[in-house]
Amino acid sequence: MALVEIRNLSKQFSKGDEVIRPLREVDLDIHEGDFVSLMGPSGTGKSTLLNLISGIDKPDQGTVTVDDVEVTSLSRSQLADWRAANLGYIFQTHNLIPVLTTYENVELPILLLPLAKRERQQRVELALEAVGLSDRADHYPRQLSGGQEQRVGIARAIVAHPKVVVADEPTGSLDNKTSEQVQVLLQRLNQELNITMIMVTHDSEAAQIATRQLQLDEGKIRELSSDERATAQQVST
Repeated sequence: MALVEIRNLSKQFSKGDEVIRPLREVDLDIHEGDFVSLMGPSGTGKSTLLNLISGIDKPDQGTVTVDDVEVTSLSRSQLADWRAANLGYIFQTHNLIPVLTTYENVELPILLLPLAKRERQQRVELALEAVGLSDRADHYPRQLSGGQEQRVGIARAIVAHPKVVVADEPTGSLDNKTSEQVQVLLQRLNQELNITMIMVTHDSEAAQIATRQLQLDEGKIRELSSDERATAQQVST
């Protein structure tokens, strides 16, 4: 059974007199340990899909089920509790709180969980170790490079030991060298910690690190074949 099951999922928005339908009766299964990249033209609904999976938005039709929990049926308060325990979110722009240290930024999501102080400390220390920032625990965001800030964001996303991590353009604001470092880190976390990841990206090279590559266009999702993946890899190199 799939860890994430998406069935008949549709979403539309109104823009003046125009109706935009970024997702049209989408079906998708994502299994535990998958690393999925999602590409497609701007405005095709990639971030919308992430927001529906994470319960930030509600579909007009269909369901999203994560580990047997139908996310689309939860109330707002239930969603907050569910997200805190089961979902990590990596943003393009880090979204770190400037007045909090690295340690405090990473700890923030698990303050909502019923954990003892010692267990919270252990989880934060493990997350920082996983992203190679144990020596930056007392630093503030202004004292970090862009790549280090993104690694703090990644540590924050994995600190609760979530079922799923979703990443919205995680390398979009980074230079090429730092982007490559973050790609290697995401791939290592997926392989070594078996973290299930769903990553939206415009970068065809970044998409190559995923074990599955999806294309979203005209409201529908299509998985790239092995031949298409090989061709895309040749083009990106």
